[in-house]
Amino acid sequence: MITQDKTKLVAIVDDDASIRSAVQGLLKAAGLPARAFASAEEFLKSGQQHETACLIADIRMPGMSGLELQAHLNAERCRIPTIFITAHGDAKMRMQALREGAVEFLAKPFDDEALLDSVRAALES
Repeated sequence: MITQDKTKLVAIVDDDASIRSAVQGLLKAAGLPARAFASAEEFLKSGQQHETACLIADIRMPGMSGLELQAHLNAERCRIPTIFITAHGDAKMRMQALREGAVEFLAKPFDDEALLDSVRAALES
């Protein structure tokens, strides 16, 4: 019998190609499988939310924001430990994200080790 366990896939959703590439490279170097998406809509259309063990998402993106993506996933009862990364965050936004279940809220530019520690903690939760 095969058990369906999440493969510890980390999804990266950010409209900035350089951020997607850098974060994906960092995760792969740490031995973590990662897949990058240019938008929340692209992530949702992929169907990967059901295989995703951790989500790293930008807050502000064209179309659906990271917070809207989180609300959409929560409404679908698809609870994915989420780490938000943003260059435009404030205390109110941080509190909203954490209240809705985010595991971390990091300001860009963020420390690579802080991100990796957050991802590892999310994967163990």
